[in-house]
Amino acid sequence: MGQGTGTAGGGANQLRRNSLGLLAVTFMVISAAAPLTGVAGAVPIAFLIGNGTGVPATFLFMTLVMLAFAVGYVAMSRHVKNAGAFYAYAARGLGGRWAGATAFTALAAYNAMQFGLIGLLGGISAGVFGSFGINLPWWGWSLIAIALVGILGYRQVDLSAKVLIVLVALEYLIVLIVDFAILAAGGAADAGGLSVNIFDANAIFSGSLTAAILFCLGSFIGFEATTIYAEEARDPEKTIPRATYLSVLMIGLFFVFTTWLMIAGVGAENLIPTIGGLADPTEYFFMLADMYVGGPVPPIAGILLVSSLFAALSAFHNYIARYSYVAGREGLLPAAFGRTHDTHSSPHIGSVVQSIGALVVLAIFAGLGLDPVLNMFTWISQVGTLGVLGMMVVTSLAVIVFFRRQPAGEAPVMSTLVLPAVSGVIMAALFLYIFANFGDLTGTAGGGLSWILPALIPLAALVGWLAALRLEKADPASFARMGQNRA
Repeated sequence: MGQGTGTAGGGANQLRRNSLGLLAVTFMVISAAAPLTGVAGAVPIAFLIGNGTGVPATFLFMTLVMLAFAVGYVAMSRHVKNAGAFYAYAARGLGGRWAGATAFTALAAYNAMQFGLIGLLGGISAGVFGSFGINLPWWGWSLIAIALVGILGYRQVDLSAKVLIVLVALEYLIVLIVDFAILAAGGAADAGGLSVNIFDANAIFSGSLTAAILFCLGSFIGFEATTIYAEEARDPEKTIPRATYLSVLMIGLFFVFTTWLMIAGVGAENLIPTIGGLADPTEYFFMLADMYVGGPVPPIAGILLVSSLFAALSAFHNYIARYSYVAGREGLLPAAFGRTHDTHSSPHIGSVVQSIGALVVLAIFAGLGLDPVLNMFTWISQVGTLGVLGMMVVTSLAVIVFFRRQPAGEAPVMSTLVLPAVSGVIMAALFLYIFANFGDLTGTAGGGLSWILPALIPLAALVGWLAALRLEKADPASFARMGQNRA
């Protein structure tokens, strides 16, 4: 298992080269955004505690923000061919110490997303499969998911890609079936039908716009990981930029279209009373599926919701394994992490360690009898959101600094300064808001967790900074090579 020989064009301890095309990279990152999970889980809550019928416009706004970020991200991706993604950008733009901080922040953030989703999958699976008479405790379903995700992560990346393409395609299909059924019926005829004005300023600024933005933001998390596959993609100079733009547009336009029809399905005036009257807001999409399609679609949607979460788990597992691999390869973690599997050319050490960590966290929450959704998911996943926002701020700054050092005329000012600055400021504002209001957003206000959990992100960054300092003193040559191109 130790000294991987590499395959498919790779050398010793290299990832599997030329394994992923445009479709594979796009669907692997979209799977982390979990479209069906967003529609069934996040969107009804965004309607309820956010800005109601202003949610479609909020998704449109966040799509534009993500595109603004993507412009600078893509511009620099043509200069950075390294599976470290945010880490490599920080190294090339801001230097090794920032890179170390970013690498450890990534490990903390994506592990937090992974751990939270494990709880959510367990809780939802227990309900979905329980309705079919298949009864296991929630942690039993989580345990099965950890094992399956670990097996896929241990093997070659194209196997994970094939599984995720199928699962994400099915997610889109089931939601679009319901969408077009509402569209064909003309929406709720007795409540305005399809005449929902998504640009109504009164609706956009009603309720809590900030809460709506945070829920919408969560539906995009994962798209930024296209560059993680730079060393495994075919023709990365074209594949990675195209996959980045395509994933943002597929996620954003899908949610704008779907949330508009989810409002039209009951009518704008009835939206909040309808969702508020449900025992669980996440039942809303399934209610619409039953109203407009019926038959086997609602139970199938329930099963696909579980597969949606599984796809997201697999995607984040891949991210963590690759960040661990890069950190080991470049001296921030023990060298064992920087080895690839003899046969699969996979970052198998990081994959195994992540699976062990997931088992430990699962044992703690199950052993303490905590709720998998209200506690495990809500508490931990917001730590991940906070970390990703922080890394996007650092990356925006890295893009600006990197291109200021390039010869004049290297790239347009709009894509290398203006748009990265705009997106960076917006991301920084959201980071500060989540950090300051973490207790209110997660239900931990008044307790130690309200500051301990968000503090994990700056703590991880500090540990990474110190790890980079150690590397700089112990091996200046390796420190100087941090973030260099590998593809």
